[in-house]
Amino acid sequence: MSDEGVVDFCGHRTWYRATGEPAPGTLPLLCLHGGPGSSSAYFAPLENLPGRQIVLYDQLGCGNSDRPEDVEWSLELFVDEVGAVRKQLGLDRIHLLGQSWGGILAQEYVLGRPGGICSLVLSSTLSSTAQWTRQTAELFAALGPGATQEEYDASHMCRLEPPPPEFDQWKEKRNRAVYEAMWGPNEWTCTGVLAGWDARDRLGEIDVPSLVLRGGYDACTEAIALTIVRGIAGAEYAVFEHSAHIPFVEEPERYRSVLVDFLERVEAAL
Repeated sequence: MSDEGVVDFCGHRTWYRATGEPAPGTLPLLCLHGGPGSSSAYFAPLENLPGRQIVLYDQLGCGNSDRPEDVEWSLELFVDEVGAVRKQLGLDRIHLLGQSWGGILAQEYVLGRPGGICSLVLSSTLSSTAQWTRQTAELFAALGPGATQEEYDASHMCRLEPPPPEFDQWKEKRNRAVYEAMWGPNEWTCTGVLAGWDARDRLGEIDVPSLVLRGGYDACTEAIALTIVRGIAGAEYAVFEHSAHIPFVEEPERYRSVLVDFLERVEAAL
């Protein structure tokens, strides 16, 4: 079963898709994509988890959603959008997954204590922009003098060659203007709205079952991931050794297995 539509948000349209026939006792999984300003296209490998409803959407300004030019891009705007999606789609109790920038968004949303969040999955994400830029600058420097963005992407974003269709679609639907407003010109220089963002001292406030995931070659380095794992009481941790930044695309079967096992254990304890 698949349902597509739009949610009204700030006078604009946020596109969403819900897939899957939920089995009794399961909760929807709401997925927040990376970027900022990218799209949910690369979540395709997660759309057919057996017996579970998967809900994804393209954040305002990118993908299939409206691309207004009169919006002041802010973290608060995107946090409010999560709430609008949940309210209008009737997503009262959910699992929440955030990937990369979507993980920043997920942390901020959960820290606002909205209620109904039964678990949190933080995939290839960060808890401090300063830590991220330091680590990614080191990764880029390790590629050697004259290294290009393309070489960095091939090493730390997606290691599949040729890149899979999901990765290409994700790139095609992004909005560079949103990325630069929120982050900056590149991965290792944060000069946008998110400059100085840091949730490390607040991670202990997250009190829902949490799972932290990363690829073995990820731009989300072990140090970045372990900062989150150690900050959230009881957080679980898994590494996909053959992947970079999008292990759900690079190692989809194992990613789905780890994810489903976690979600089912959470639901069994509810």
